[in-house]
Amino acid sequence: MIRAGKPTEIIDGKTVKSLAEAHAIQGAVVVGQPGGWAVLVRYGTAERAVAAQRSHQPRLWRNLNTAVSFVREELGMPRFEIDTVDYDPEAIERKRPDQTERLRQQQEAAAYDTWFRAQVQEALDGIKDGTNRVVPDEEVKDRLDALRAELTRRAR
Repeated sequence: MIRAGKPTEIIDGKTVKSLAEAHAIQGAVVVGQPGGWAVLVRYGTAERAVAAQRSHQPRLWRNLNTAVSFVREELGMPRFEIDTVDYDPEAIERKRPDQTERLRQQQEAAAYDTWFRAQVQEALDGIKDGTNRVVPDEEVKDRLDALRAELTRRAR
């Protein structure tokens, strides 16, 4: 959408930064969109929207401050325009499905960690009170040798 009535071409972030380093950018506009803020840069006779990474869509910043920071810090432009005509704060989608999945995985990991720690503590307590016995190294080695011999016999 960028600006109503005007088709907008895009430019990738790497090219924008190269133009900024060469001081070729003549101006910038932070443009309000439904869902966030886009940045248009002017160089030569062209005006293009900064593209999202690995995308052919304009990049949208959800927060005006981060878009402003991009123009000031990354492009080195202390003066630029802000166009709020098409900005709609109600159109911002706040849900992130990837966040939901990440949170679910974190909760599962925390539950597993709690269970695992309880199992270890139970085993340690059993050793202390004598309900669990400590198996000597020689006995473990003998059991593993017997198991290895049995598996080798079956494999032949």
